[in-house]
Amino acid sequence: MTETLFDLSFLLAVPVWLLMIFAPAWRVTSRVARSPLTVVPILVVYLALVLPVLPELWTLVSEPTLTKLQDLVEIADGAGAVWAQIIAWDLLVGQWMFLEARRLGIHPLVMGPLLVFTILLSPFALPVFLVLRAVQGVRIARRDPQRSEPRES
Repeated sequence: MTETLFDLSFLLAVPVWLLMIFAPAWRVTSRVARSPLTVVPILVVYLALVLPVLPELWTLVSEPTLTKLQDLVEIADGAGAVWAQIIAWDLLVGQWMFLEARRLGIHPLVMGPLLVFTILLSPFALPVFLVLRAVQGVRIARRDPQRSEPRES
């Protein structure tokens, strides 16, 4: 059961990622990306995985140590719960990046690979996007100094 839930946590995120990467201009994609509810099914999986290891999780979060984290992820449900949390967080970060890119007019051919990078290694992809966002913001300000906010898509 744990392995199925582990797999399901990512599979529930895939449709949103596919929309943002392969159908960025479709108006449905923007509506989906604006919703924080996309992570709710993943969080349901998280709850199913975390409830059996709640005492271990509480021990970790009440007095965090590396050893307690290692103890939690040595338990299959604990590792699965951590994975589901990462998947949900990465999806929210990806949705924000997608929406910001649309707002700033960053081309989908730039964002597609960056969103794939976010799926794989979001702690590296987010700073790359933040630099890209800053550069694009400067470009917009130079083009139109009167405009306080970049265009909304």
